[in-house]
Amino acid sequence: MRVAVTGAGGRLGRAVVAALEDAAFAGPFGPLAWGRSAFDLDAPDGVGGLIDRDRPEVVVHCAAWTDVDGCARDPDLANARNGKATGLLAAECARRGLDLVLISTNEVFDGQRTDRRPYRPDDMTNPPNPYGASKLAGEHAALDAFNAHNVDGALGIVRTSWLFGPPGSDFPAKILAAAERAAAAGEPLRVVADEYGSPTFTADLAEAIVELIGERSVAGVHHIVNAGVASRADWAREVLVQAKRLAPGRGIDVATEDVPAATWQRASSPPRWGVLEPTPLPSGEGLRSWQLAVAEYLPALLRRRSPAAAW
Repeated sequence: MRVAVTGAGGRLGRAVVAALEDAAFAGPFGPLAWGRSAFDLDAPDGVGGLIDRDRPEVVVHCAAWTDVDGCARDPDLANARNGKATGLLAAECARRGLDLVLISTNEVFDGQRTDRRPYRPDDMTNPPNPYGASKLAGEHAALDAFNAHNVDGALGIVRTSWLFGPPGSDFPAKILAAAERAAAAGEPLRVVADEYGSPTFTADLAEAIVELIGERSVAGVHHIVNAGVASRADWAREVLVQAKRLAPGRGIDVATEDVPAATWQRASSPPRWGVLEPTPLPSGEGLRSWQLAVAEYLPALLRRRSPAAAW
């Protein structure tokens, strides 16, 4: 089975490509890694020719503009990249009868609920910011494209939240850097205590996406996150505790102070309750807890931050 991955150089795209390389159904040549030079969200018109050239049977659409504050400052550009470009890709896939897996976000929900129930796929969407609105526009455009064509291809929408993993500056990396600065200044590390979600490891999400493809279970809306709920403060403290456990005597010794998200002025307004209810995978197994995922990820992150240290 030929599987193409857009945004193959990004955080999730890299993980999906790696997971597909280990999947027997991907064949001897492995996945098609479509980076920005192949599929550019700012110039998506050539995607039909790209599909005809490489002839995938499934496309996993990881490419997106995920700078939520940038999206808030330029909603039109956000909609062009996350909405219109996605709709164009979906239309070209639908016309050819290809399966499409579209990556979406918990930010299609407003996060205003107070009953502490996680959002289900059939709950009413109401994006609280331009990023969420642009991703929901992409969902709707893809649904319209597949509904408009009587084809064999299936559309899967995978919503997730709070991704972490290599490469680049993710939340755990930012927390370690901020903790070092706070410790050096003799100040507590201020952490947001009123924003909730499910931290999700890109490697775990990628394996789940590969399972959906391999089991021919792409169709539908899927909520895929690591198990458990955390505030940003909970997540930050877990990162610091685990880092200290990995390197006794050399961890970052800093106190934390819970603060509201309003402490920092931002262009975007993320959902305060951004928790998704995981949907069943074909195997019947859910993803492991976010704490266990952090434990697997952290040694590699610490090595990247301090290559000479024996973590």
